[in-house]
This record gives sequence, structure tokens and C-alpha cells, in this order.
Amino acid sequence: MVEGAARIENGKGKHRDALRRLFFRMKWLAILFTLFIALIIVLADAGDLGVLGFINQIPYGDKAGHFLLFGILTLLLDLTFIRSLPNRDPKLVAVSIGLTLALLIGAEEYSQQFFNSRTFSWLDLAFSYLGVIFFSWVALKNNNPAKVS
Repeated sequence: MVEGAARIENGKGKHRDALRRLFFRMKWLAILFTLFIALIIVLADAGDLGVLGFINQIPYGDKAGHFLLFGILTLLLDLTFIRSLPNRDPKLVAVSIGLTLALLIGAEEYSQQFFNSRTFSWLDLAFSYLGVIFFSWVALKNNNPAKVS
């Protein structure tokens, strides 16, 4: 009986360590992805996107880019914070992150008016916000403990 309890406790410890490593990786992935988006913004403001400039040549490529980049950032931040703050309501965490990102995204889109190489676009802003909304929903669905298999 004691051996079985030791095996169960040992299994829990391994599972807990694996979760800790996963959360650590998620946090770093969220940080690195945030820096990647910041780099894209700085390069775009300077008018020097380089290889990434080809996306603007694809019809609606920039809209897809706004949706995916800000959506993936939202997903990473939502999953990281929801799992880092287990005592908080996941919906409240996702809404807080979404509103914070919406404010930052709106400010960044507005600031494009002050750069010759950029243009403010309501449509870009809409696709950015749609990415935030959709990927927040994905994060909440992924976090739901009562998932139907």
C-alpha cells in the first residue's frame, strides 16, 4: 500500500514539474513573440520591412497578418496569464488582456498617421481586433476543464 502511494506521489511530482516547464516555455514564447511584433512595427515605421514586405503584395495579406499576429499574441498571453493566475476567473483574465491589447493596438494604428511609410486603416484595426477576439475565445475554449471529447 505504501509503495503504491509513493508511486502515485512520484507521478504527481513529475506531472507538476512538466507543467512548470511548460508554463516557463509559454512565458518566454509570449515575451519573444511580443518582441517580434515590436520589431515588425519598428521596421514598418522605418519603411524597411525587407523580406516581410512581400506580405503587402498579397491581396489582403496585411489584413491576415494583423489577424494572425495579434491573435497569436493574444492566445499566448491569455494562456500564460490564465495558467499563471489560477485563482482568477479565466474570462476576466482574457477580457483584461484583450482590452489592454485593444488599447495598445489602437494606439499603434493611430500612430501610423505620423509616419510617411505608414497609413492608418480602420480595416487593419478591425482585423487586429477580430484576431484578439477570436484567439481569446480559442484560449478560453482550450482552458475549459469540462471539454467534451
